[in-house]
Amino acid sequence: MHITNLFVKSVLSSALTLSSLSVFAADSSEHTGHNEHQHHSGHHAMQNMADDHSKHTETADGASYQPPQKLLHQQHALSTPKNSVSSASEHDHRKEHGAQIYSQIILDQKWQHSSEGNGAFKSKNQTRIGTDENKIFLKLEANKHESRQAEYDAKVLYSRNISDFWDVQTGVRYRQENLAGSFTDQQNERFDTVFGLHGLAPYFFETDAHLYVGEDDFVGLKLETERDLLLTQKLVMQPFVELDITLNDQAANARKTGLSHATLGLKTRYELSKKLMPYLEVGYEYNKGNQQTAWQQSSDSEKGWIYGAGLRMMF
Repeated sequence: MHITNLFVKSVLSSALTLSSLSVFAADSSEHTGHNEHQHHSGHHAMQNMADDHSKHTETADGASYQPPQKLLHQQHALSTPKNSVSSASEHDHRKEHGAQIYSQIILDQKWQHSSEGNGAFKSKNQTRIGTDENKIFLKLEANKHESRQAEYDAKVLYSRNISDFWDVQTGVRYRQENLAGSFTDQQNERFDTVFGLHGLAPYFFETDAHLYVGEDDFVGLKLETERDLLLTQKLVMQPFVELDITLNDQAANARKTGLSHATLGLKTRYELSKKLMPYLEVGYEYNKGNQQTAWQQSSDSEKGWIYGAGLRMMF
């Protein structure tokens, strides 16, 4: 009996012990699962905070982001000394654009015949040298009429550019002219001061307008203008006008005051090359005549058609 009671107590004690262990194990597992849930929840919260922070950082960085090339330009601008910028702005570009010294030679020789049967050889030549702003012009004209001595007109002009299309010019002119009337074998030499303009008038008319003031109270004006009309790349028509106006003249071979000479004509040239250009010319010429002086008789005005053939060379 006593042994039986001891056995029963042992069994009950073991059962209670196992029950307690199972309850503790369940509590431990539930507590462990709760802790793991809290741990994962905390981890996710931290991860979300980190993602939010990274997104905020990316947004801020994106707003302040600049391309590397722009940053390089900014750094270069910040590192460039002020004196370098000022020196660049004050750099003289004329040597690269328009300050080169160049030269040009134009030779124009023609034989001209009038409707009255008079022939004449005329030579018109010029040389220019300088830059786009400052140039020197040397001009020489020679006229040799039949049975008369040659007449010469030579000019030296300084030309200064004052606008895109115009130069102002000044210089001197030397003239050697025949005396009219009974003293055809004599010549008169004269010097004049020259003031004028050279350039391109509206509608591409190349124009020379000069005022002459010289010996024997001479005051005169001369206007020359011409325009190229391209028929083909090589065939060019060139209408031209030449006007001489005498305002005052007390020389021995003086011309009558007013419009003393005028020529309205048309040249047609064929450009074999840019250096060699033969041409034909037709025009209408007017000469008012000479004054009565102690050295010459008065002469009437002359007018009529003129025809010519010439050769223009350019170097």
